Amino acid sequence: MDLATLTAKANEAVSAGGDFTKKVKFDFGDAGKLFIDGANGKADNSDSEADATVKVDWDDFQKLVAGQLDPTMAFMQGKLKVLGDMSVAMQLQSLMKKFS
Repeated sequence: MDLATLTAKANEAVSAGGDFTKKVKFDFGDAGKLFIDGANGKADNSDSEADATVKVDWDDFQKLVAGQLDPTMAFMQGKLKVLGDMSVAMQLQSLMKKFS
């Protein structure tokens, strides 16, 4: 999956409505960014202000989405870093299931 495909899937997941109403940004480093605005039901690749920013390598993110890497283990190993509101990051698991 590439960033454009991920962005399209994220946009579908949040535009359909749901219980995720926060703003979160995934920072994949050189691979780009994914900004999810749950309140307005949209996702794009902007570098907008977010409630939480998740910094993760693109390859590790792919493993997270595929279920090959546990989010808690990734966090503890330093492969995933959360800046801002940690509770927002905790709410992402159900949303991320829609990305695969």
